[in-house]
Amino acid sequence: MREVVFDVVHDPGTNPVGDLLAEHGEARLRSLACHVTESALWRVDRASGPTAVLDGLADMAGARYFTDCLVRDGCDGDWETTVLDRDEDSLLLYSYWERAPDCDSVPHLARERFGDGVVFDETWRGRRQRWRVLAPDGPVGAFVEDVREVADAAVEFERVSSPDNGNGGSGGSGARGDARGGLEALPPEQAAAVEAAVEAGYYETPREVDAYELADELGVPGSTLTYRLRRAEAWLAAQYVDGR
Repeated sequence: MREVVFDVVHDPGTNPVGDLLAEHGEARLRSLACHVTESALWRVDRASGPTAVLDGLADMAGARYFTDCLVRDGCDGDWETTVLDRDEDSLLLYSYWERAPDCDSVPHLARERFGDGVVFDETWRGRRQRWRVLAPDGPVGAFVEDVREVADAAVEFERVSSPDNGNGGSGGSGARGDARGGLEALPPEQAAAVEAAVEAGYYETPREVDAYELADELGVPGSTLTYRLRRAEAWLAAQYVDGR
């Protein structure tokens, strides 16, 4: 099994749920259950936060973009969102979405790549939807590219790892964050920067090239390259620590 963690980040004005949550930093929307088939999706979510957020979400139930479609414009899928329960500081919502040919979602893309048996956890804070996808071993890199290709929003992948806590398996096969597989989950520009730096001897001692020389060779500003390397290095270091 592999765990894939990433965020879908909506620009202001492109998603009413994200805009509403962004006005109240303490508000949260989290999936409690999610079931997906080839053509449909069902889910139950719990929203928590101030009254203004709960009222806004209740009024928005059934509105466009509430469900999981990654396509911001032109989606013709049928959807339905119903308030199941409401108390002073939380709201329970049921959603059904019938997929259309021009619509896609994270659960549908994961099912297509990994088959049945995929588990989803989603937490929405502000304009940022964090997905944790637990899936059978399979084409993680292809799934990453599918999400990036379909989403009309920024997609930031954090990690790909094994859910094994290190107590099982042998030879380190259960370690989290395999480094080479991890590059597949980095944004393409960060993965390319790391690979180019390794090939050019940037990580040798002493260095065979400095960042700005390498940036000139790659045709990007030096500050851009160093930023990409720092982000990639921080991510890979976290994977190493998680895997110890």
